[in-house]
Amino acid sequence: MNIIHKIFPIGHFIISLLFIFCALALIIIATFEVWQGIQPFTTLALEQRMNFILEGIALLTVATAALELGQTLIEEEVQREAQMSAPTRVRRFLSRFMVVLVVALSIEALVSVFKFSHENPANLIYAAAVGVMAAALLAAWGLFIWLNRSVEELEPEAMEEVKREDQKVDGK
Repeated sequence: MNIIHKIFPIGHFIISLLFIFCALALIIIATFEVWQGIQPFTTLALEQRMNFILEGIALLTVATAALELGQTLIEEEVQREAQMSAPTRVRRFLSRFMVVLVVALSIEALVSVFKFSHENPANLIYAAAVGVMAAALLAAWGLFIWLNRSVEELEPEAMEEVKREDQKVDGK
């Protein structure tokens, strides 16, 4: 059984590298999109230029989420070899993931509003749905943190252990 437990950090490390690779690929594609939008040697309409730039922003948002997920997996699953049975670890991992998700969805909603308001205002309802989803996730995450704050009071030693691990991972 110990051998199987040693495989998980290797799997998480490979997944983290794939997240990072995908994020880098998205950054390259976003760079091309933004360049198409600002390229001075083309005769694109202003709206087309804006769409290229907005697509670049959307791609960079997803790239940021992928990078953050890769970093979270490396820090939480590979360096710390965290066991998700501890409530403190679950809250920490979920919080890192939710920050990325809420920010990415909020930026995507904003980009969609700009895009749809110029292209097809009838689609603004879809941008609003993404914004409402981001708000609902933020509210649910806040409720989760609020309802679980008593657990931190019950297990202060787990919080201290997490803080010590942070110092080791950060090299302090």
